[in-house]
Amino acid sequence: MTTIRTIEQLAEIYDGVSEASIAKVTFALTPGYRAMIEASPFLALSTIGPEGMDCSPRGDAQSVVRVQDERTLLLPDWRGNNRVDSLRNIVRDPRVALMLLIPGSNTTMRINGVATVSIDPDLLESFEMDGKHPRSVIVVEMQEAYFQCARALMRSELWNPARFHDPAKLPSAGELLKQAKASFDKETYDREWAARAARTMW
Repeated sequence: MTTIRTIEQLAEIYDGVSEASIAKVTFALTPGYRAMIEASPFLALSTIGPEGMDCSPRGDAQSVVRVQDERTLLLPDWRGNNRVDSLRNIVRDPRVALMLLIPGSNTTMRINGVATVSIDPDLLESFEMDGKHPRSVIVVEMQEAYFQCARALMRSELWNPARFHDPAKLPSAGELLKQAKASFDKETYDREWAARAARTMW
């Protein structure tokens, strides 16, 4: 296998960066960037800690983050599996990266910054959903924002219903767990999952 070992080797096979690739980076949200972010109900949150990296999906009924100001985003931590991998990383290393998807759009938004985990009562209260509140809120101080080239989503045809997979033909969550741990009760897990998810969505 021939591998790249230096920055100079990379430069030999990749063309120079275009003007647009540089000009799109901002250090505060523009009106357009804010509109794109507020249209996104889903993001991937990347963090890093002593044990390594983590990338966690986050979703909400409306905007997945709240824009507090041109440099600050608020991400409520709704119910999950309680592993808190992202939160454990953030309290030890505040560096974060966010990629936000907008259903139907091939343009994604990327945010790099530093984060803290807040349990301020008023802040938690402000995110009330169906009478419930997040247990914490990730406060992201943005260091740079930019949109991502649409080619990846265009190539994948991510939003094309004709390309959607039939979930019935994919392994269920219970089956995936059974393959990871032979003694796991996949039938009970799969049977109870939908009702459990509905009860613990927020």
